[in-house]
Amino acid sequence: MSAHDHAQNDHGHANHGHGHDDHHDAGAHGSMGSYMIGFGLSVLLTAIPFWLVMTGYFANPQTTAIIIMAFAIVQIVVHMIYFLHMNTRSEGGWSMMALIFTLVLVVITLSGSTWVMYHLNHNMMPTMSHDMSQMP
Repeated sequence: MSAHDHAQNDHGHANHGHGHDDHHDAGAHGSMGSYMIGFGLSVLLTAIPFWLVMTGYFANPQTTAIIIMAFAIVQIVVHMIYFLHMNTRSEGGWSMMALIFTLVLVVITLSGSTWVMYHLNHNMMPTMSHDMSQMP
């Protein structure tokens, strides 16, 4: 056995998850500059929709809602990149897989709920009156 093998055997495993940070990604945490970029983008992505609503820039409320949703999606991405430090390399790609799985479940839940509520509303008896003054 070589001296290196003896050193590993004397201490058990050589730096494999026993309180050592050798397995962490170098640069997994952002710098002050990247945090400031994320903060600036977050403020901008909040201020613009606020301005759109307060000024009534678009006459159609549906257009305003769609644009606000787009800004919200972009802000989610900014938060994930600059503050949560998510990328395809972190944790061997498992954090990205968990995110994709979560998004699929959210889309299924929201679209299914919307579909059920629409059809319940559409299929309700239209002639039924809720006027309680006609009750015996």
